[in-house]
Amino acid sequence: MSGNSNLPGWRFFLPLIFQAGLILAVPGQAFYTSITGRIVILQTIPVDPYDLLRGYSQTLRYDISQVNSLKTIPGWDNLNLVSGEKFYVILEAPKSSVSEGKLPPAWLPVEVTRELSSDLPDHRIALQGEYNSHWIDYGLETYYMPEDKRKEINAHIREIQREEERQFVVEVKVDSKGNAVPVSLWVGERNYRF
Repeated sequence: MSGNSNLPGWRFFLPLIFQAGLILAVPGQAFYTSITGRIVILQTIPVDPYDLLRGYSQTLRYDISQVNSLKTIPGWDNLNLVSGEKFYVILEAPKSSVSEGKLPPAWLPVEVTRELSSDLPDHRIALQGEYNSHWIDYGLETYYMPEDKRKEINAHIREIQREEERQFVVEVKVDSKGNAVPVSLWVGERNYRF
């Protein structure tokens, strides 16, 4: 007795379509965020230029990545977060504008909340973070650059850090659900696109 070789086509294609959908969901979310998101500037914390860029990836942390920075923000005391729990940091646009070719000012955290608010004013946006005991992760911590760019950025970072700190900000796009994707890194007055 031989097996049934006349299986309906949908039994073969349905699992393939499902798997393809799963594979495309992650870059699909990033694409959606990059198309529909609003530009937000995040202040990085001081970094060692020799640790910033290793190989083809770079790792950054932000002011809002530090738990101690968020403990002073309204709403933190009401969260009682456990490791792995998600929440939202409400960021407000800076009062000053930036001129062309200058380091843009960072958005400031003004509130933390467990729920995503749907009625934020235009000068505020919610960024989703995940509490991890000592840090907050936003999915914006690791970037990949080609080797030629990495060397140029590393040299520029060393040059800028000799002059003064706080000369690094990251430009991200944040969508209406709090998801974010990186757009570029500002080192002093130079902008490097991801």
